[in-house]
Amino acid sequence: MASTLPNLPLFDAIARHDPNSAAVIHSASGRTFRYGELLGDVCRTRNRLREAAGREDLGGDRIAFLVENSYDYVVTLLAILAARAIALPLSAGFPAAELQYILNQSEASLLVSSAKFASKANEVLATDLSSKPAVLHLEKLLGGSPHEQVLLEGEDAGQAAMMLYTSGTTNRPKGVLLPQSVLTAQSKSLAEAWKYSSADHLLHVLPLHHIHGTVNAILTPLLAGSTIEFMFPFNPDKVWRRLAAPFAPQDGTTTPTPAKEKITFFTVVPTVYSRLLATHKFLPDALQEPARDAVSPAHMRLSISGSAALPTPVKKAWADLSRGNVLLERYGMTEVGMALSCGLDFADRVDASVGWPLPSVEARLVELDTGLVIQPGEEVDERGRDRQGEIQLRGPTIFKEYWRNPSATASEFVEGEDDGGRWFKTGDVAIRRNVPSAGQSGQAWAKGPMYFIQGRRSADIIKSGGEKVSALEVERELLSLPQISEAAVVAVPSGKWGQKVGAIVILDAEQATSWSAMDMRRALRDRLANYKIPQVLRVVQHIPRNAMGKVNKKALVKEVFAEDFSGDEM
Repeated sequence: MASTLPNLPLFDAIARHDPNSAAVIHSASGRTFRYGELLGDVCRTRNRLREAAGREDLGGDRIAFLVENSYDYVVTLLAILAARAIALPLSAGFPAAELQYILNQSEASLLVSSAKFASKANEVLATDLSSKPAVLHLEKLLGGSPHEQVLLEGEDAGQAAMMLYTSGTTNRPKGVLLPQSVLTAQSKSLAEAWKYSSADHLLHVLPLHHIHGTVNAILTPLLAGSTIEFMFPFNPDKVWRRLAAPFAPQDGTTTPTPAKEKITFFTVVPTVYSRLLATHKFLPDALQEPARDAVSPAHMRLSISGSAALPTPVKKAWADLSRGNVLLERYGMTEVGMALSCGLDFADRVDASVGWPLPSVEARLVELDTGLVIQPGEEVDERGRDRQGEIQLRGPTIFKEYWRNPSATASEFVEGEDDGGRWFKTGDVAIRRNVPSAGQSGQAWAKGPMYFIQGRRSADIIKSGGEKVSALEVERELLSLPQISEAAVVAVPSGKWGQKVGAIVILDAEQATSWSAMDMRRALRDRLANYKIPQVLRVVQHIPRNAMGKVNKKALVKEVFAEDFSGDEM
């Protein structure tokens, strides 16, 4: 039985790929792991999980793991799926108390760690856990195993799944259960929309306890036979040098290094693009042009930005630096994977839009105050303004449930009026707008009105004096000003207005040494309606963000604007 795996669609795809093609590369060492050895390593690691647990049947068990971004991570994740268990990726960057919460809430039966994180695993086990999981410390996989034929049998995935915990920016983190069928649907949807292939070489610089790093940048590439090259943690200088390597002379020679394949696929968060833009000018002269070549449309097939709003200046600056490569924006979240995306054609990458529902995804907008569904053709109200609505989604890519939290699960779904099933209430607000120049590329799903995210219903929709203000719209305009390098717009409680618009900004050191509220109002008066212009301003040195570039606005407003919680206005 050592060479038998359940016949999951992902395993079937891996078995069909060219066994000699590279599945995973470790960027720093150049060590390469091929598709032909992957399933054999998954079998052996699955068997080690069973041995550590002391039983053969791990169906439905939660298996937590602390493994660095590497081939070992890929094998561990797939081995847990092969055991028909529930994979629970942990971040070694979390404090022990947070990992303790996740282990307790998930009731994990097994904690797996690589040698690198064995001490972190032991630290967590020393905390006050409600039940102690069994422990398995894995030895590092060195690669080079011969191609092994693995028998796939039985299509029932059982409880094979992954569980990711929400970022906790609005509430205590919840476990989001993503069954194998959901993971497969998400991967197939992305593979169709973004056309992953065996010719793609993806540079992976993302954390792996989020949906972005796992589904978009591991499971979907594996399904398509792409190569995943791990380079983590993100270092802008190292990324630029790796991108430029196939196009630049190395070590004083006159020819590029042939051993480095060009990167064709890059999916990251906006702050990564910001840091790459800021550091490109510090590269040696001999690397600056090759680096631009590397990210140009001629070589970088697809550059994606997501997980946080993409500032317009960053999108424009990247297009200029890359000689015309327009970043593709998309929208997703832990519970739904990727739900909306702009298209592959540059004309379909409209500024500030996240595009259309992806293949197999149904989306609708539901008005916040009335609960009415905004039907196609009804996107504008009688005053000529765009009607805002909460994005609601359904389809095979939607998560199953919040783990051991039926009340939270029930509260986030609403029954459909037809026989199509329940809709998931994302909590994100958007408008829909026809863009005549977009949607003509021939991609079947990329057509019709496009979605424009206005922000989180709980944190980004500011209700001021009877008007609704999108914090993201105001942030976008602030970031277009040369004086501003970072901005967060928040709802500040107000006795007079209900809420007032507050801006927290970091100044660009080269453009401004000081900036007042009056300077801000002058700069924005021709860009925004008066009621959208921030009424209070704070200039700070740092805006805290999580690993995916997101800001906890509820905590930030309490910290920065505590003395403005009143009816007094500027």
